[in-house]
Amino acid sequence: MELSLQEVVGKNYVDFWNTKKRYRVCKGSRGSKKSKTTALNMIYRLYRYPESSGLCVRRYANTLRDSVFSDLKWAIHRLQLDAYFDCLVSPLQIVRRSTGQKILFRGLDESLKITSISVERGCLCFVWIEEAYEVAEDDFNKLDMSIRGEVPEGYFKQLTLTFNPWSATSWLKARFFDAPDDTIFTKTTTWQCNEWLDDADRHIFEMMRRQNPRRYRIEGDGEWGIAEGLIYPNHRMEDFDVGEIRAQEGVKAAFNLDFGFTDPNAFVCELVDGQAKKIYIFDEWYQSGVTNRIIAETIKEKGYGGQRIICDCAEPKSIAELQDEGIRAEASLKGRDSVQHGIQLIQNYEIIVHPRCTEFYKEIENYCWEKDRNGRMTDKPDHEFSHGMDSMRYGVARLLRADRFSFD
Repeated sequence: MELSLQEVVGKNYVDFWNTKKRYRVCKGSRGSKKSKTTALNMIYRLYRYPESSGLCVRRYANTLRDSVFSDLKWAIHRLQLDAYFDCLVSPLQIVRRSTGQKILFRGLDESLKITSISVERGCLCFVWIEEAYEVAEDDFNKLDMSIRGEVPEGYFKQLTLTFNPWSATSWLKARFFDAPDDTIFTKTTTWQCNEWLDDADRHIFEMMRRQNPRRYRIEGDGEWGIAEGLIYPNHRMEDFDVGEIRAQEGVKAAFNLDFGFTDPNAFVCELVDGQAKKIYIFDEWYQSGVTNRIIAETIKEKGYGGQRIICDCAEPKSIAELQDEGIRAEASLKGRDSVQHGIQLIQNYEIIVHPRCTEFYKEIENYCWEKDRNGRMTDKPDHEFSHGMDSMRYGVARLLRADRFSFD
């Protein structure tokens, strides 16, 4: 069997495909085929280097099956190699039948499984970290140190990182793009690198370019999100024990929902420590194009069906429909200055985001004041990247004002 790699893989990734530098780092837009190309390349390399094995990593183990594992199965099929591989789900791994080479899958929430990783035959050469933006630098360093040891002559070790560049403050920019050296290969890709997008796909990006230029910068051009005029600069991502925080004296919970349809619905959960001036974001659910009945079912499935849910007061019909579904939905505070007052209250707090809340974190990294036609900052938040931020404000502002004006 003979295949043309150019026909199978397509164009625009020759340098990415061929580099042997230890760190191969690719940021890019959605639809730029960076993940599909990486998957094809890993399968190809198992054939090119029959004593090698691979490792695929994400922040959480439970996200692997529907992302990198699925992409690698697709790559095997596209290369017409289905008869040569076993794709197993318990444990999650891909095995080349003739040689015993493996592709292993691990989450960085399984730290012991990462630091002690090994393969029975050959050597672990190729590591793919998907959605690397979600990964902390300390976790990356531990993984990097675990990929060590000699390899056969002609072989090499390489860690590939693929991600959407949500914020210019990311450690990935400082480490790989701002200070390149001979061990680092970097590449920026866009949807225009993908010759297999159809007209409907391309139309989505053209519409985004016109209607949402800030989002297009990241998701269309693959450039770093620039957070000029950031509304909540005092934030960070950090793993924390929700039960431990909740048990602390004076800590209160808030649950809130910003309605959408074309834009996503944003359901966000917080713990508020008024004494320490900290807000902990511990759960989220973002989804577009769903009915209020599905929203209610999801809230119940997540275990929050008995909680008071503070919702956008501009949607009384949706609130009533949630109430009909058994959800304790209530309207947020309203008034001409409610947005400004809510933001000012929250700005007094440090916001700590659990690593599972990836959509919220992307938003808070890009939630900025709107600019006027002359490029000057206004006192209005930019609508883009605002859904989770509005949701948080509904619940937290209601909670904080209740504390402030309580007569109990």
